[in-house]
Formats: sequence, structure tokens, C-alpha cells
Amino acid sequence: MSKLPAITAFFWIMKICATTLGETAGDLLSMTLNVGYAISSTILIGVFLATLVTQLVSKSYNPLLYWTVILSTSTAGTTMSDFMDRTLKLGYATGSMILVTLLLIMLAFWKFSVGSLSVTNIKTPKVEILYWTTILFSNTLGTALGDFLADTSGLGFVGGAMLISGLLALVLAAHYFTQFSPVILFWIAFVLTRPFGATFGDVLTKSHQKGGLGYGTIGSSLVLASILGVCILFTTLKQRRLLAARISNDERY
Repeated sequence: MSKLPAITAFFWIMKICATTLGETAGDLLSMTLNVGYAISSTILIGVFLATLVTQLVSKSYNPLLYWTVILSTSTAGTTMSDFMDRTLKLGYATGSMILVTLLLIMLAFWKFSVGSLSVTNIKTPKVEILYWTTILFSNTLGTALGDFLADTSGLGFVGGAMLISGLLALVLAAHYFTQFSPVILFWIAFVLTRPFGATFGDVLTKSHQKGGLGYGTIGSSLVLASILGVCILFTTLKQRRLLAARISNDERY
């Protein structure tokens, strides 16, 4: 039995919401609360490992658990990227190139060790670990890439979000109007939604003088957490209805 959600439009809405919340929550811990990037990364990696173990031992798809792990990879990815780019002073461009390389290595290892990068047939612990490790790398890359577009490239927060939105629109068009590999398109979209969330998070949190809306990390995190919570509740109720209907059909026959 697959422990992952169906890849629908609602999945991508929740993915963007979770990654944006990961950006604002990661900044809340490392910057607003002044914990620092190194300590924040250590704490959040610990949270990621704890949620990952819980996900691995689970026997079926649990929406709350799944999206908690997604959120933990996003918050950990935010502070890990900031630690590389700012504390280690690698810079956004160098940090992004390192993370792109690591992500491609991870995907290549997955492909050659399993034979497929499919996300609809993940049913063994080995493939599930590869799946979540790749997600952690992609979310860390997304933060670095989003910061690069917003700061170094000169596009600004809104410009970076618009560029990523355009690229996501191209991926969507390729999905509906071409025969391009759905698996490749999924991973391209998965990577791109992270910098979209990063730049959108910056739009929400940064001051008006810096081109943002000035909601701050606390206010933005609360709003995004509420939206994600409602989406998880809706998904959980839907999952229970489907399970109940399946059990009813089995008893009928």
C-alpha cells in the first residue's frame, strides 16, 4: 500500500503552502528568535529525523504525518541553506550550484539503484528513504535558489516569484500538451515550488522598504499554518471517507 498522496492540483497547493510556511518558520527560529543558523539547523534536522522515522514505521498514508514531514524538510532546508550561504559565506550562487549538484547525484543514485524515479510506486523502506532524502535536498536548494533570485539576481522578491511562476506554468503546459516524462516533470515542479515558496515567503515577511508586504515571520507563519491545517483536515476527512467506502464495498462482496 502506498503511503504517499495522489499527485493532484490540491497536492501542489498544499506543497506550496507547506514550503512557504517552512521558509517563514525557519526564519522565525533562526532570525526572529535569534537562535542562529547552525543551532536552528541542528534542531530542525533532529525534528526531520524524528518525523521521518514515524513516517517510515507507519503502515498507511496519513495526511497529517506526511505533511508534517514535508514541513520539517522545508524548515530544515531553510536554515541549512542559510547556514551555507550566510554563516559559511558561500553566497547564494555557489550554495545553489553545490545543492544542484547534490540533488542530481541523489536522483542519479536513486535511478540506478532502483531503476525508476516514480513517486506513485513507493512501497519499500529503501525507496521511501531515497524519496525523503531527495525532498530534503530539493527544499534546501529551493531556499538558496529563491534567495539568489530575490537578492543577487536583482529581480527582487516579486520578480523572483513571477519568474518561478512562469517556469511552473511551462511545466504545467508540458504536462498537458506534450508527451514529456511525467516523472521528470514532477521533480522539476517539486524543485521549482520550493523557491516559489521561498520568494513568496519573503514577499510576506520582508518590510515594505525591501519590497515585501511587511507581515513578519510570526504573522506570516500563523496565517500559513492555519491554511495548511485546514487543508490537512480536509484531506484527512476525505481519506477516511474513501477508506470507509472501500471497506463497505469489500463487505458487500
